[in-house]
Amino acid sequence: MADGPIPTTSASTTRPKRPRPPSGRTNLASCVVATIFLIFIIIVILIVYYTVFKPQDPKIAVNAVQLPSFSVTNNTVNFTFAQYASVRNPNRAAFSHYDSSLQILYYGSQVGFMFIPAGQIDAGRTQYMAATFSVQSFPLSVPPNMGPTLANGDGVGFNFGLRVQPTMEIESKLEMAGRVRVLHFFSHEVKVRTGCRVAIAVSDGSVLGFHC
Repeated sequence: MADGPIPTTSASTTRPKRPRPPSGRTNLASCVVATIFLIFIIIVILIVYYTVFKPQDPKIAVNAVQLPSFSVTNNTVNFTFAQYASVRNPNRAAFSHYDSSLQILYYGSQVGFMFIPAGQIDAGRTQYMAATFSVQSFPLSVPPNMGPTLANGDGVGFNFGLRVQPTMEIESKLEMAGRVRVLHFFSHEVKVRTGCRVAIAVSDGSVLGFHC
């Protein structure tokens, strides 16, 4: 019986096809999707930042002004100045303030000065500050028949009401500078100030009123 032909295997066997690399269109679509997602995240962060965490300036309120000691000698005045103020931080982050200052002015000239050390006010908190210091002696200059007028004698307003003679007027200026850091990324520089006019009776140094 004759043997049939033996099938032979070709040397060049069929290899499996390699997957084609992604086309340029696929890469472009992925980049577009990633960019849109990144922009969306940035927009959400900005909305939250400006609606919830937007930095605000602290609020300073002067609660009381006193002169624990007061004397007038040879038309020269000398006194101790005390001011009680509150600083409210309305932010959702702590307010770190640098060294600040409290100035006393008389007819535009500085007669007293005090440093307020740096510190921190926690988020949503109010810090109370009391400053007491001696003011250098300075010549008293009171125009005749001139003096600030008080509203009903309670020291709330000026320029109408009961007139008290003789009086002197000084001005206090409190300045605070610092920064508020939000979300550990955004830093907002802050500088706030408040000024008060204080009416004082020259006869005994009593504070007749102040207006800030």
